Amino acid sequence: MTRTYIVTGSASGIGAATAELLRSQGHTVIGVDLAGVEVDGDLSTHEGRLAAASAVVEAADDGIDAVIACAGISAPISKTMSINFFGVTEFLTALQPTLSLADAPRAAVVSSMASLQPVSPELVDAALAGDEARAIEIGDRLAATPEAGFLNYSSSKRALSRWVRRESITPAWAGAGIPLNAVAPGTVITAMTAGLLDSPEGLAMVDVAVPMPLNYHQPASSIAELLVWLTSPVNTHMAGQTIYCDGGADAVLRGDDIWSWNDAPQS
Repeated sequence: MTRTYIVTGSASGIGAATAELLRSQGHTVIGVDLAGVEVDGDLSTHEGRLAAASAVVEAADDGIDAVIACAGISAPISKTMSINFFGVTEFLTALQPTLSLADAPRAAVVSSMASLQPVSPELVDAALAGDEARAIEIGDRLAATPEAGFLNYSSSKRALSRWVRRESITPAWAGAGIPLNAVAPGTVITAMTAGLLDSPEGLAMVDVAVPMPLNYHQPASSIAELLVWLTSPVNTHMAGQTIYCDGGADAVLRGDDIWSWNDAPQS
């Protein structure tokens, strides 16, 4: 069965790999990116997100079966939150009414194992409250120093994973029969990471922050395969999950017990 997929960030990286895989399977893909794909759209602004969503609906003559949101940046600036969080959540929300009309609607987004790293709780709270102006204000303040500036990225991914978890079980998503999930990659070899991985210092820093004992750094295709499965009709019951497809980084960093937080105290 062929389906119509919307893929943001489809001009490069994980988005391009996902669009290529879907097309190889015979599906229709409507890509969204700044330029060079089916729909030119700027997901960093409110107006741009709504315009892109409207253009996608107009281009999808036979409706929309799934949305895969891959667009994102990792810069230590406030715009990272605008693209990585609001550019995903507002775009998805705008498409939800059309998506819900499909026979087997699905949605998936790209988070990051950086969602497990230190964040700015203030920035995460502003994002989840839907206050983009406040988030930009906080992000600009953090961007004053490189170390604090990185919190724009990790906070955007933490907020996104929390939004997925929260929204996935609501009437708009679970109630409409739409599985909504996230994939959290480790270190993916793309143009976005090339500069960092090319230097010995950058490589060492990345490998300390993202230890990957299984097969080391990963190709974009490893994430594309999972995104395609999550948005296929065979995924009927997975909801609200952030799946850490990260070469084992999550298991290394969080250890073997992520359950005992809810255990009854031992007397």
